[in-house]
Amino acid sequence: MDGSRRRHRLAVTGTCAALTTITLASTAVARIDPPGPDTFVRYVVVTDHPLASEAGARLLRAGGNAADAAAAAMLALGVVSPASSGLGGGGFALYYRTRDRSITFLDFRERAPAAATPSLFEGLPPERSRLGGLATAVPGEVAGIDALLDRFGTRRWAEVVVPAIRLAERGVPPSDDLVQRAAPLLPILARNPLMRSWLGPDGRLDGADRLRNRDLARTLHALGRHGAGAFYRGPIARRIVSAVRGAGGVLTLDDLAAYRAVERRPLEGSRLGWRWVTAPPPSAGGWTLLASLALVERWIDPTRRRDFGPEHLHAFAEAWKGPFLDRARHFGDPDHISIPLDRLDAETRHAARAARFEPERARPASDYDVPVESQNGATTTAVPTGAGTSHLCVVDAEGNVAAVTTTINLPFGAGYSAAGIVLNNQMDDFASAVGRANAFGLPGGANNLPGPGRRPVSTMTPTLVLDDQGPILCIGASGGSRIVTAVMQVAWHVLVRGLTPRDALALPRVHHQGLPEVLYTEISHPLEPNVEAALRARGHRLEPSTSRADVQLVRLRATPNGALLAASDPRKGGRPAGR
Repeated sequence: MDGSRRRHRLAVTGTCAALTTITLASTAVARIDPPGPDTFVRYVVVTDHPLASEAGARLLRAGGNAADAAAAAMLALGVVSPASSGLGGGGFALYYRTRDRSITFLDFRERAPAAATPSLFEGLPPERSRLGGLATAVPGEVAGIDALLDRFGTRRWAEVVVPAIRLAERGVPPSDDLVQRAAPLLPILARNPLMRSWLGPDGRLDGADRLRNRDLARTLHALGRHGAGAFYRGPIARRIVSAVRGAGGVLTLDDLAAYRAVERRPLEGSRLGWRWVTAPPPSAGGWTLLASLALVERWIDPTRRRDFGPEHLHAFAEAWKGPFLDRARHFGDPDHISIPLDRLDAETRHAARAARFEPERARPASDYDVPVESQNGATTTAVPTGAGTSHLCVVDAEGNVAAVTTTINLPFGAGYSAAGIVLNNQMDDFASAVGRANAFGLPGGANNLPGPGRRPVSTMTPTLVLDDQGPILCIGASGGSRIVTAVMQVAWHVLVRGLTPRDALALPRVHHQGLPEVLYTEISHPLEPNVEAALRARGHRLEPSTSRADVQLVRLRATPNGALLAASDPRKGGRPAGR
């Protein structure tokens, strides 16, 4: 976009009433024969909430593209899923532009305030990095949306905020997933005026009629009139800083004004015969995905890949152990540390790790701890011994594709709000001390200690898989450390086994993150008893867990006539919308 158009976008003016009178034409949903709720012929938006999917689809029906729809869906998610995402958080976006076949990665991850130091949480109880002001990093979502619209969008802020404003003003019934996430946090929610207003007369979210957020609607109106600058400077910024500092934090107006989204080169690799493009640092999710796939494609016989049983789950679990150890040792903010990605991805290193696999025995994670040679031939030292996130995929009628993962970290973030915005607790994704685990049980390394302006390591894994003609899969998930393992399993079921997205999502999943030495299973989607027995016989320590990941995906060109197959994870209750 040229400078004149950019200035026009940021100079949009108009009254609040004018914004709400913008209409977006609605058309009947047309599906191919046979009809099905997952099949679309022109475009689709898939999020973990039906109303957010519809918000994005409205922009597509009105002539917008994938970037416009992704922006509208992100804004709507902040209204309907305030435990998961919103203006108070940040995230990552992958965007495929069909006209030049380019893929752009936008990093709008939250940043630590300038006053943050490596010893910020030293001597403090763990809850200080999860609740209250010290837990809150500088939000990046507004800058991320602005970057999407600036680089690729065809609509202005004034248009993409409309669906979210309507939802915030009219209110929405709380989803079952939101009720479940709120249940253990009710004492915390009751302390915050905004979140307390969502609770019913009995003090529970399931007793509430509708979630309304008129304060957020006013914030969205300001964004519609003035663009992203209304968030990072002026009255909204002052309200955010006042709330953070009132809750014991160190964030300043200068921290907000200095925030910028960053374009980075995505990670990519050839795995299983396809080109995989995924998130680079500060995410470790993309690296873990590619490194794990490099092992399973060696370990699982191509003639047995369409089958599925305990031997496949065993191979997956073993493949995750080493890459998760790499995460703890090597990953941090790439703007502040050097991450040896080329040496981590060396073929000799994958081969050395692959040689340690035993098909009938689970090995300790440390057995897969393959050192990385430094440039002088030395090696590195050893590793120190349900979440508030959403993912969405958009495919528009031109074939542009957006994969966006957005987060406030843990459910309901840091437990307080400002200007109708639930504020993140992303500082917990830093290492509060070397070797200390965060809320997801991931041990912290020295490279991921907090520091001024740093972005914490993430496991978010927005991913595109392509063949020679272009994208064939858009996928990502919410769920903290479980994101990457869920993405890998579901992608395997769809691409390798040929399952539909819906059938792939219905299967049980497992998770291993190296440390602790546990193979987690899902209470909601248990394994068959014979499968559990076979995994235990191999030496896996199985532990059922209520924690989970929620995957959203679109399979492109799924049929000879180019249909789109889309599905939202039933674990969270989303639904695609489109035509």
